[in-house]
Amino acid sequence: MGYPVVSGSKNYSSTGANNTSKLIPQIWSNKWLTKFYANTMYEEISNTDYEGEIKQKGDEVIIRTVPTITINDHEDNQDLVYEQPESPSVSLKIDQGHYAAFLMPDVAAYQTDMNAMNKWAEDAAQGMKINVDKNILGSIYASAAAVNAGLTAGADSGGINLGTTAAPVSVTSANIIDILVERYSVCLDETDTPDTERWVVLPPALCARIKTSELKDASLSGDGQSTLRTGKVGMIDRLHIYSSRHLNVATGKYDVIFGHKSALSFAAQITKMETLRSEKKFADYMRSLFVYGFGVLKPTQLGHSVLTLG
Repeated sequence: MGYPVVSGSKNYSSTGANNTSKLIPQIWSNKWLTKFYANTMYEEISNTDYEGEIKQKGDEVIIRTVPTITINDHEDNQDLVYEQPESPSVSLKIDQGHYAAFLMPDVAAYQTDMNAMNKWAEDAAQGMKINVDKNILGSIYASAAAVNAGLTAGADSGGINLGTTAAPVSVTSANIIDILVERYSVCLDETDTPDTERWVVLPPALCARIKTSELKDASLSGDGQSTLRTGKVGMIDRLHIYSSRHLNVATGKYDVIFGHKSALSFAAQITKMETLRSEKKFADYMRSLFVYGFGVLKPTQLGHSVLTLG
């Protein structure tokens, strides 16, 4: 519908009634409408230590762990007791995959004034990352060690309330900093987790609680570029804070995760985007494949907390 005209008058627009002349053309923009994508941060909170070993072949990496050697008291002239150290191995399996596939007929490709295939490919790549992020962030919370979850968390203290589905912790601007410092950081301290490369992933609503807390924005040290790129909000007490909409949530209860980069291992084995001709149609096909695996190899460096908005 063009600009309105009085009933009975000639309509020179290309749309609407009484528009035989069509003197006013429609203009199609040669620019795409900007599409916004969800932040992804699985690459920020995971390591790729074993990706190189499985990049070209195999579907599982068996990883040896270091045993804990027993330390005994000693008295002069006593007989020594020798142990045979043993520790279980852990594995990283390549068992996840996503694909995208679409086509463009030759006639449409020739007649259109836009390079649609390239733009669709960009969208597929972004969508692939989002699917991976949802898969990882929405599931790994179940692999956290028992000492870093529940109502009695803490390897030493045993009395840290991280919340459960039945009894979640209500979060407000008044207690969010205490939760991060006195609960999450302490749990990691009590499992000898290194100070560097610690992280926590919070939903946007809980990140807002930080920004309205007693520390406000002065507590945050993230830069604008990293926030736009990865959802990184800042850092509080050695915890790099990330905002994500991909955490598991049910009836307002968020399965928040925190930990160290060594806890979660990720490996991408196949990343492929290819264009091919159709055998039965005058058309180009484009398809992409992403095959990967992830696993929590160090559960004691991963924490799980169930929070609600207070």
